[in-house]
Amino acid sequence: MMGRILGKHPSVYTFGELHFFGQLCAPPFSSKTRKEEIEKVASQLYCIQQEGYRTHGNPRRFLNEARTFLEGLTTYPETQAALFEAFLSRGAAENGKTISCDQTPRNVFYIADILELYPKARIINMIRDPRDVLLSQKRKWKRRFLGGSDMPVKETFRDWMNYHPITISQIWRTAVTAAEQFLQHERFTSIYFEELLAQPEATVKHLCDFVGITYMHEMLQIPQVGSSVAEDQPQVLGINLHRAHSWHNETTGGELSSVEIYLNQTITAALMKKHNYSPVSIQPNVVSLVLHLLTFPLKLIGAFLFNLDRMKNIRQTLKRRFFNY
Repeated sequence: MMGRILGKHPSVYTFGELHFFGQLCAPPFSSKTRKEEIEKVASQLYCIQQEGYRTHGNPRRFLNEARTFLEGLTTYPETQAALFEAFLSRGAAENGKTISCDQTPRNVFYIADILELYPKARIINMIRDPRDVLLSQKRKWKRRFLGGSDMPVKETFRDWMNYHPITISQIWRTAVTAAEQFLQHERFTSIYFEELLAQPEATVKHLCDFVGITYMHEMLQIPQVGSSVAEDQPQVLGINLHRAHSWHNETTGGELSSVEIYLNQTITAALMKKHNYSPVSIQPNVVSLVLHLLTFPLKLIGAFLFNLDRMKNIRQTLKRRFFNY
């Protein structure tokens, strides 16, 4: 949603989720890289951008396009970081824009790298109620039936396998913690999802000032699509206030069990308090709690196997996403 808001500005081009950091490339991003590897990563970027991160096919089909792009550059990129910068700049320019926006969620685990590699970069971090995040991830596999009709069956099953309240809650905790150390950085800002929905104009004006662009009211006229909770409504424009606190509204309130809420609130308790998310008093079903604890190792192993192709360096990825170092 934030990517679509920024992308409505005449100066900003929002890319899809590119997943460059961590999936296509692993640190150190500024080390000299072989030409063959640069071409491979460039073809992957073209494939993801043109066909979608979750629906893309064979990157080798974009190898010629990638080579043409690389050969047309004034300076051939010798590092992964230089390649990514050139790709973003070219994509924005081809769409008549001057500012590139990458909306990949896992970038939160690479903030230090991004700030160091790109001195002009600005990072917008968004925090959302962990229970809403839990509900969204629980329903993510249903995107195929809510408007994401081009979603491969494999991706649908991967989403189902990835979900477990312990896993999602731990990732929320490490993501929020990863961002907190940059709160005082001049090129980093953090906002709340609920604040954006409740005060969209004031929030987006603040973000425009932060980025260095002029606020335009048209930026708020975005289609209501991409939710895991509600069906896409591309014909409806604007910010949907009802997206906040979905985890306990009348329509979706029963989709999180008492055990899921209990586990989520237990794991994220300290950060929930710090960010003013009020816990609810809840008693989990003991039998269900035991079942969730017993199935956790199985779901964790399944998620690991299903996501091997999304980790360029397995050890580094697990350290950053689950242990925050």
